[in-house]
Amino acid sequence: MSLSNVFAIAGSAMNAQTIRMNTTASNMANAESISSSVDSTYRARKPVFAVQQMPGSESLPADAPDAGRGVQVLGIIESQAELRQEYSPDHPMADENGFIYYPNVNVVEEMADMISASRSFQINTEIMNTAKQMMQQSLSLGQ
Repeated sequence: MSLSNVFAIAGSAMNAQTIRMNTTASNMANAESISSSVDSTYRARKPVFAVQQMPGSESLPADAPDAGRGVQVLGIIESQAELRQEYSPDHPMADENGFIYYPNVNVVEEMADMISASRSFQINTEIMNTAKQMMQQSLSLGQ
């Protein structure tokens, strides 16, 4: 694997973590939104990742570890966990039975996801910086 592949792999990981941070931020922004029906209530969203074959890694054996492979985002799915329901007949958004509905967003879990995504992004930035330094040092060997 060449150093140029390192940039593509780290870049794909940074892209995936950016999407993860954006969906987490969206979840946290909507955590306390109220709705009058189950169908219109916001549901937590999570990105789905998969291993991506990077250009130049075709020569790797099929049973090799995932070295030389990047990350791709397959899509974003909505959580099927139960919504939080609260009886509040005086609330203006209450349904005909007096219930209001809150999203199935766990703010503590979302904060942990945000920290993890941020740290992964930082690590991939460090990987790119290290690869850049290695390329610069290899160029200066011939001087």
